[in-house]
Order: sequence, then C-alpha cells, then structure tokens
Amino acid sequence: MTGAALTEGGEVSVTLTKAGRTKVRYPSTVVSDDGIRAVVRARWARPTARDFGFVRFEPGDVFTEHYWRDRWYAVKEVRAADGTVKGWYCDVTRPAQVGPDGIVVEDLDLDLWRSADGRRVLRLDEDEFAQSGIEECDPDAAAQARSALDTLEELARAGNLRHLCA
Repeated sequence: MTGAALTEGGEVSVTLTKAGRTKVRYPSTVVSDDGIRAVVRARWARPTARDFGFVRFEPGDVFTEHYWRDRWYAVKEVRAADGTVKGWYCDVTRPAQVGPDGIVVEDLDLDLWRSADGRRVLRLDEDEFAQSGIEECDPDAAAQARSALDTLEELARAGNLRHLCA
C-alpha cells in the first residue's frame, strides 16, 4: 500500500492484522485524510453485542477511527447509536499503511480504554503482549509499542484524546 491520500466520502476497508494473519476486515467511510492521519467512520462490525466488562459494543455503535502513518497507535471514538459518546478505544499498532483500497494496521496486542466520563482509563492486554514474543524477535517494535501505550495513557488521563482526534 502506498501513502496516497484517501478520498473524503469514499468507501474503504479497514484491515487489522495480527501475527501475519487478518484478524478482522470491515467497511468504512472516509471522513478525512491529510496525508498523515486518515479518519474513517464505521459501524460495529459484528451482528451481535460484545461485552468487555468495562464497555459493551453493540450493533448500531459508530466508531470514528483515527489512523496515523507515523504513529504506533490508532484511536477510535465510540458512540452509541443515539450519538452518546461511550469512550475511546486505542489500539497499539505499527504505523498505518494507507492505500486507495483502505487501511491496514498490524495489531501489537496492547490496548487502552478511556470512558467518556474519564473515570476509567484501562491498560489492556499487557499479558498478551508479553506472550507474543515481540520483545525477543523485534525489540525495537516492542519498545515503540510500550512507548505508544504510555503516551496514550498520558493523553487519556489528561483528557486529551478528544483533542487528539479533533
């Protein structure tokens, strides 16, 4: 995939890979793309709800997803079908690969959740990250991933994820 900008209003696929395999692929609509950050909007990709304990994603939820070509994370603002903000789900990933057909990101296991009211900021899946073997096979990427998670946590605790996505 090239670094070409996506066309506003166009339809593209978002593909999340993990360990060289496609984890999930879903359609989205391009909101904007300035050549560094691509923003798309997508509905919850599953036909049923999924309860994570700290948030429940449901059919009708809308994700406004921010992908950077030069950052090791993606930030997704999550809204209920009625427009109410549920929070921000952040994936630690390698920088996004963006091309005319869509966005591809490699999931590095680490995630962060910030509730809409800011009361809950949760670092997620650190055990999966430790078990992934990335620290042994790609220590530079592992260091970038840990740094990205720390950055996201700082932004979330300061209430700045909303500004990051503005």
